[in-house]
Amino acid sequence: MNCKCCNYAENFKWVLFENDTTVCVADENNILIGSCYIIPKNHKETPFDLSDKEWADTKNMINTVKEYLERRYKPDGYNLGWNVGETGGQFVFHAHLHFIPRYKDEPLAGKGIRHWFMQEENKRNNE
Repeated sequence: MNCKCCNYAENFKWVLFENDTTVCVADENNILIGSCYIIPKNHKETPFDLSDKEWADTKNMINTVKEYLERRYKPDGYNLGWNVGETGGQFVFHAHLHFIPRYKDEPLAGKGIRHWFMQEENKRNNE
């Protein structure tokens, strides 16, 4: 299978942490300082496909990553999220949790995930 996430060791420059079923890799763009992805090692298309063990390991990885980011970058907040399905913004069809530290001095500080979806131009036209 030619999946970027299944082949994480070859496709991501920085593997930050691993446990039994998940891995955390750094996002390589320099815009979102400290952002990373938590990825199940086995190919799962969405988070709805994760086993109980994978969920438990994901939770443990979230705690590990948060402790690391607190020490290294001292963010003021976080956004964590999954994109599921094309309509939900998923274009890599291997589940991955976006882990994004946020900072008070960002131009978009205070704008959470819902901010983008609550815009008038996103209102459904279903009369």
